[in-house]
Amino acid sequence: MNKAFDMELFLAAVLTGSHSTQQRHLRQARFIQAEISERWQRQTPWAWQKKHVDWFLEHRINRRSEVTRYYYLLTVRLLARRLQKAWVFNL
Repeated sequence: MNKAFDMELFLAAVLTGSHSTQQRHLRQARFIQAEISERWQRQTPWAWQKKHVDWFLEHRINRRSEVTRYYYLLTVRLLARRLQKAWVFNL
């Protein structure tokens, strides 16, 4: 049996800001993880490639408001920083 991935523990090293900002990043990171897991069967961020995150940004949140897309972009940048990847994303 596999233990569920703990996104809060994963992002703890890079989360800054107020409590509500941290909670928003965690909520959005869990949503990103769920969507990528469902579509690509990649359970943890360590297994993600840039194309998976690009897919999420281009196809899953493309109809959301500009502000919402911006906040998801900030969360994606946190994930990339935690993974120590030099990924660049534009919306």
